[in-house]
Amino acid sequence: MIKNSVGIWAFGPAVTRFVPPGYHHEVSGEPMVEKTERVAAGLSDLLDGLEYHYPGEIDEDNVEEVLGILEAHGMDLPVVAAGLHPDPTYAMGAFINPDEGLRRQGIDTLRLGIDLCSEIGANFIIWPGAEGYNYTFQRPYAETWRRFVEGVAELTDHANEKNVKVFLEHKNSEPAMKILMQNIGMTLFTIQKVNALGVDTTNLMVNMDWQHLIMNGENLAEYADLLASEHKLGHQHGNDGWGTFDDDNVVGTNFFMQTLELAQTLQDIGYGEEGEIMGFDLYPYTEDQVAAVRRAILHWEFIWDLARKIDRAELHEAKARADALAGQRAVYAALGMGGDYEAEIASRRKKARAERSSRGEA
Repeated sequence: MIKNSVGIWAFGPAVTRFVPPGYHHEVSGEPMVEKTERVAAGLSDLLDGLEYHYPGEIDEDNVEEVLGILEAHGMDLPVVAAGLHPDPTYAMGAFINPDEGLRRQGIDTLRLGIDLCSEIGANFIIWPGAEGYNYTFQRPYAETWRRFVEGVAELTDHANEKNVKVFLEHKNSEPAMKILMQNIGMTLFTIQKVNALGVDTTNLMVNMDWQHLIMNGENLAEYADLLASEHKLGHQHGNDGWGTFDDDNVVGTNFFMQTLELAQTLQDIGYGEEGEIMGFDLYPYTEDQVAAVRRAILHWEFIWDLARKIDRAELHEAKARADALAGQRAVYAALGMGGDYEAEIASRRKKARAERSSRGEA
């Protein structure tokens, strides 16, 4: 089975701008070490690891205690994410902050995060949520992009020296209303521009946050397949939602068929065989947090098992002809719709018509 992990942020107060204390205000102010113990105790039977943001959730002061708790529960800490976006110091971004002193401070902080990853054997996510703009006429676009790419390049170069992989994660908005790296295309563009600066981008890869793709109308399986073909598929953040906002709902609750196709694709490309991890990025607003994460994990494992039941030869033949209906037939067969189902439905219809006729109904 592929190792899995979930972001510790799923277990916070779940604040929104309309409910500032959070729906789970009972855990507001909960020390990270205690939170780690609560989560590990509740999920270690299904979960292999936890992910944290640096420096807000994990840092040099608490890392040893956190690792000790995880180890006691047979878990690890595989991924650390850049976490400057909640800090109002970087309201104008870190990589693109117009104040050069703040820009330098932000990048240097993230360099320390990469150093921490190197020490504990973790990889590093860059989700540049604050690297963007809110209004027209706010930023000099080309210059802003240059500064962003140069910041990513510096961190990638540093990560290469530390043998740490960097995963870029795109999103179209929030907290910046227009995030620069807003889709998969611009993520690959960023990697190309970093490479053009002479930095080795072999280990600069992509973290697919499913809801971020869904918000853009980007098909999960298509981009997983494309990224894998370019050796850029690095990590996953599994979730779901309604497609208009970053809901971070339980896996498989809205976009079930896309998630099933993603599972089939990940199986066929051998995802996990080189140590890749199935991460989850969830935000249970009003639900029990541990129960919601447990449900997400179980949904994913169920979908993964369903994907294994799809007849690959039949599916391959259907795709070779671009035969959508044949592809659907192969998938629905895995869902339990056997070949005799059509005859069964026809028989039901025939019987229903006969019954209506006997009652003199039209």
